[in-house]
Amino acid sequence: MKTSISRALKTTLKASVIAGLMAGASAAFAQSSVQLYGQVDEWIGAQKLPGGHTATVVSGGGMSTSYWGLKGSEDLGGGYKAIFALEGFFLAQNGQYGRFTGDTMFSRNAYVGMESPYGTVTAGRLTTELFVSTILFNPFSDSYEFSPMIWQTYLGFGTFPSYSTDQGVTGDSGWSNAIQYSSPNFNGLSASGMYALGNTTQNGAKKWSGQVLYFHGPFAATAVYQYVNFNNTPSDLSSLALSGMPGLKSQSVAQVGVSYDLKYVKMFAQYMYTYNNQDITSWHVNTGQGGVTVPVGPGSVMASYAYSRDGGGYNQTRSTAAVGYDYPLSKRTDVYAAYMYDHISNQSSGNTYGVGLRAKF
Repeated sequence: MKTSISRALKTTLKASVIAGLMAGASAAFAQSSVQLYGQVDEWIGAQKLPGGHTATVVSGGGMSTSYWGLKGSEDLGGGYKAIFALEGFFLAQNGQYGRFTGDTMFSRNAYVGMESPYGTVTAGRLTTELFVSTILFNPFSDSYEFSPMIWQTYLGFGTFPSYSTDQGVTGDSGWSNAIQYSSPNFNGLSASGMYALGNTTQNGAKKWSGQVLYFHGPFAATAVYQYVNFNNTPSDLSSLALSGMPGLKSQSVAQVGVSYDLKYVKMFAQYMYTYNNQDITSWHVNTGQGGVTVPVGPGSVMASYAYSRDGGGYNQTRSTAAVGYDYPLSKRTDVYAAYMYDHISNQSSGNTYGVGLRAKF
């Protein structure tokens, strides 16, 4: 009888130990995670840049630039987490990585960081705060083909030598050699700051920005400031020398944006002030954008208009308008059709139109 009881106790104890080890292993596994995600976006249509000629295209990134990514986190306890992300763009129409020939493999994001109850710190290549504010407060979000605000912010200043303009923001939507702090969310209010080094002996080659975001029910707002400084040789603005604008010393950009969702219509508005300091002179640009998203059937109609005016420089005006319809086939797949008109003073008008398919994973 005693032997039977002893065996039963040993079996129970052994089972308890095994169960405890398995539970510990499960808990350890749950403390870390890695996720694969991304999207593929292709569209077919035609495009004519200002002052250019019409081209029929099968291209990528109609509504959003195609990309893939890996991100992960490990729970360190006490509210702390180690995090990382590697995200790269690609061109589905020809299989190349990057957004263009010569782009780096992980140009969207490449960072490690630490989350804590006091905020998040990340370091590496990071999406800029100005880009985040720009895409959150216009109906076409991050579309590099159909968003008027994206075109007037990021597709201008030295980006397209095919047309002449001194309007827009210098640099990219991501900064390398950067470090960022993001605060916790306080009842919908959050703030962040970013600093990027030139990683050279030229201490003047630096960039920094600060951003505030607020979300409360149907209302949202942002304010962001970005400063880019260069020494005597603005190495990452070499394309501007071809545009007749060499010697840019610094650029300051301030942007505010608001949105309000009335359910039957969501309204967007943005204002951006850009100041360019050149060796010999300086000039500024005022940019405004207004737009709406209207639910129609299962999808939504998007409309946006952006206008920029130089104060000095080339003394240009630029008007860009777009309308589109996005139809969800499922939670991860949608089809869309859009048209955009773009006019820069003293140049023939441009236009882009087409239909596309976007699949997320």
